[in-house]
Amino acid sequence: MANIGFVGLGTMGGNMVDRLLAKGHTVTGYNRTRGKAQWLIDKGMKWGESPRAVAETSGVTFCMVTNSKALEEVAGGENGLLAGLSAGKYFVDMSTVAAAASRDLAAKVRANGADMVDAPVSGSVITLQQGKLSIMVGGRKEAFEKLKPLLLDIGPKVTHVGDNGLALVMKIATNLSLMVQMLAFSEGVLLAEKSGIPRHIAVEVLTNSVVGSPMVQYRGPFVLKMPEEAWFNVNMMQKDMLLALELGRQVDVPLPTTAVSNEYLTAARAMGLVDKDFAIVFEVLARMSGVASGVREG
Repeated sequence: MANIGFVGLGTMGGNMVDRLLAKGHTVTGYNRTRGKAQWLIDKGMKWGESPRAVAETSGVTFCMVTNSKALEEVAGGENGLLAGLSAGKYFVDMSTVAAAASRDLAAKVRANGADMVDAPVSGSVITLQQGKLSIMVGGRKEAFEKLKPLLLDIGPKVTHVGDNGLALVMKIATNLSLMVQMLAFSEGVLLAEKSGIPRHIAVEVLTNSVVGSPMVQYRGPFVLKMPEEAWFNVNMMQKDMLLALELGRQVDVPLPTTAVSNEYLTAARAMGLVDKDFAIVFEVLARMSGVASGVREG
């Protein structure tokens, strides 16, 4: 059993800690808002007063925060993660940030004698709770082999994709497809609905057809009833789409469907839907189609 630290105890990070505790690991956690972590403390998680305190007491420290700015905030400064890392320790960043930013942080981690991998995930909170999460890892092969058993305690599929930053490239490549699929699914549902087919029947047929990818199967029903709490909200998805578009520009890969889909996220923000799951693009397209959405809340 390992002595693990975890910084960032939101929906995904918190459920990862829950799985690690269930596997018998000792976990010390930190979150900007302690109240959101109380359920984990009640389950036996130790509380760290700062990211530095978490890293100082742990052999392996995980982190999952929303964006590059949040990562900089928990990593830097007198009470940041970097100040608590030393020789022989490992840092596993599961956040989705720019690959270049992750590589810069990895260099700083190694300057302290520790090592770092980027390990973003593919899947939702439901996928995680069901034990079906997929994890991509970028970093040194030796570090990957050392950390793989811990990562397997979070999800059953762990793949080393290359050097630092490349797992993030793979994650961004995955997420752009989620958004494009969701928009295409919405188009199909609305085309059927305006032609006279009840929405719930169109959803049933599409989710069980050849287009019914895992994402379509678990998120498609959101066009009938949105979750009370967004699994992945509009802002978070647009962050990843913008990362994809910038990376495409850098490596000269045109991303036409990504660009179009991103505009629907902008429209969702303009409609005041920013805190909804990104599946709310159905609502955007429905309004454009003159359809009363009828999407139920919660």
